[in-house]
Amino acid sequence: MTDLSEKIKGFVFNLDGVIVDTAKYHYIAWRRLADEMGVDFPPEQHDKLRSLRRMESLEKILEWGGLYMTEAEKLHWADVKNNWYQGLIANMKPEEVLPGVLPFLDEVRNSGGRTALSSASRNAWAVLKSTRLESYFDVVLDGSAARKAKPHPECFLLAAASLQLAPAECIVFDDAVLGVRAARIGGFHIVGIGKPEHLPDAELVIPGFTDCRLSDILESVEKMATVG
Repeated sequence: MTDLSEKIKGFVFNLDGVIVDTAKYHYIAWRRLADEMGVDFPPEQHDKLRSLRRMESLEKILEWGGLYMTEAEKLHWADVKNNWYQGLIANMKPEEVLPGVLPFLDEVRNSGGRTALSSASRNAWAVLKSTRLESYFDVVLDGSAARKAKPHPECFLLAAASLQLAPAECIVFDDAVLGVRAARIGGFHIVGIGKPEHLPDAELVIPGFTDCRLSDILESVEKMATVG
């Protein structure tokens, strides 16, 4: 068992790209919607939607296609896309949890760490249930919790408050530029998931949780904080 740092007691995780890969299901649903509208929507365009909320994503697709919709039409098509997406994630399996995530979560919880999931997705609970992850988190905040979108840190600040911890006592794990920026603005420690060149604002960047030990994360983050 790893002894928790005296300074770091909370661990806040984004969902997509950190815990599970739901991006492929979002892309399938958005691509279907784009096809209905006659808009070209290659995978690299979808990458630009990361960390955006549903309506913001729809507005981006409309912008790329040079299309106009009334607010009522936007709400309609956003619901259509979400229904398609919900049908896809309902069939997700526990095996779709990203490699190394479960051992890391077990280590955090066995060490007495408090855990929160903070996701912009309103379907976060559905994903957790289908992958059987509900019991791993003390707090779950989905897209209905925060009113302000990233890079505003509200989503992470709410998670820390729910854990009864200060931001400086928490590490945020996020794979998106806006998420990393939000955590830094909010005063959190931040571990990026991905490539260092894509997440320059993170204190530490790891490719994923495979062979990742809590003690190494704590040591690295505290060392970076001391240097900073």
